Amino acid sequence: MSLISRRSLLTSGAAAGVLAASGMGLSAATPKRGGTLRAALSGGSVLDSWDTRTHDSLFMMAAAHGAVFDCLTEIGPDGALRGELAKSWEASVDAKVWTFDLQSDATFHNGKPFVAQDVIESFALHMQAVGVSPAEPLLRDVIHIREVTPHQVQFVLAAPNADFPYLVSDYHLVIYPSGYVELAQQNGVGTGLYRVENFEPGVHLRATRVASHYKGDKAGFFDEIDLWNEPNSAARVNGLLEGALDVSAQLSPAHALQVEGMRSLSLQSLSGNQHYCFAVIGDVSWTDLDAVRAAVKHAIDRSEFVDETLLGFGRIGADTPVGPANPYFAENLSGLEFDPTRARSLLSKAGVDHLRVQVSSEGAGAVSLFKRQMARVGLRVEIVTADAHAHLQSTAGRATEDWAISTFLAPGAMWNRCGWQDPQFGRTLAAARSEMDTAKRKTHYIDLQERVRSHSGLVVPAFMNHLQAHSSSIAVPAKIGAHYAMDNARFAERWWRA
Repeated sequence: MSLISRRSLLTSGAAAGVLAASGMGLSAATPKRGGTLRAALSGGSVLDSWDTRTHDSLFMMAAAHGAVFDCLTEIGPDGALRGELAKSWEASVDAKVWTFDLQSDATFHNGKPFVAQDVIESFALHMQAVGVSPAEPLLRDVIHIREVTPHQVQFVLAAPNADFPYLVSDYHLVIYPSGYVELAQQNGVGTGLYRVENFEPGVHLRATRVASHYKGDKAGFFDEIDLWNEPNSAARVNGLLEGALDVSAQLSPAHALQVEGMRSLSLQSLSGNQHYCFAVIGDVSWTDLDAVRAAVKHAIDRSEFVDETLLGFGRIGADTPVGPANPYFAENLSGLEFDPTRARSLLSKAGVDHLRVQVSSEGAGAVSLFKRQMARVGLRVEIVTADAHAHLQSTAGRATEDWAISTFLAPGAMWNRCGWQDPQFGRTLAAARSEMDTAKRKTHYIDLQERVRSHSGLVVPAFMNHLQAHSSSIAVPAKIGAHYAMDNARFAERWWRA
């Protein structure tokens, strides 16, 4: 089999901008070992477990793939990909066969050595799990996974995918010990830098640093981590002010302004792909669904979203999930023009004056403004828990264009709330995914963003900065990851006590 090496991938069209050498971009200070990290995060639930197919919150992301477990690859602070349980990888010339060389000295917390079979059993949990695993769409093209040697595993894809090594960094795709998967999901048995000492679902994780780890002294600088689930932004800030916490995540814009002026605290306001997302569902009985979708887009005052809801901590969106941290982001693409008159005309044409909206907890901050903006064009918004016309939430976005578009718009994807299906979209997406030439790939992804903006039921009015803070007792690298909050949810591995 003809293979493209990891080094050549850096300069070829097969995955330009996707793969990079590992390493941390640190500040002038040298990380030092010791101490306890006390952090408050949000999104935890009493139903939480170590089954990552159920994970959709920062609390469990940071606890699982950010501390207790590992993935094959990880997204570095600079957005480049680097190996984790995979040391290196190679692709066939057509990018349909990917071979990963695995760490030979990694060990699970129960003492079991890490081998290729662990990868095969872990990925099997997500494959064919339509509607069960959010990672299923990412693996839909995987025909076969096989062990080449005990420390080499090979994925065979139905179609080329130059981004495949990025996909296996997904926080759902942690690696469990083969033969002990159910036990690992019950007790939190991974290969991560931290071993579970106590876990109260939706409340607290206490974990201690593994004494001898394959990552050595390059990561995992705390002796112990205490992660607390705290749904209230004010309480997370108060914990910092009172000295009970070292780190607080996902602050509201109002609390970020409060922290910004405090000498004892450091605010991180990081621009990534996090965004508000309104999905106008496609299975309603309106005679002119496209007119309703266009009306909602024309009724959105995007500047008002940034100024009022985000207090300036963000930027205007153009109704696609591809964000400013993605390499092929359409920087010059704007949303449909704010035009209330046009919106009223479209709604009148469709005979629609009432919109039932289901709201996820993450989207609650935008509800009031959304209702007011829709009311201006004669569209009454009713918040419901079921039988909705539209869905409102916020989401962290994804690290690559293909990943973002597939997650939120591909047919059958769990988070394709608008149920959008478009043959031309599908053809262009497939072409972009398999294109080896960087310039041509960019053209495809720009075309996709323009088509999604103009035709889909997805409305993205604004991208939100990640807002998080830490006390002077914590030191951080010079570069902080912003694909997800809290250094891509890996702050427990990457930060240290000052």
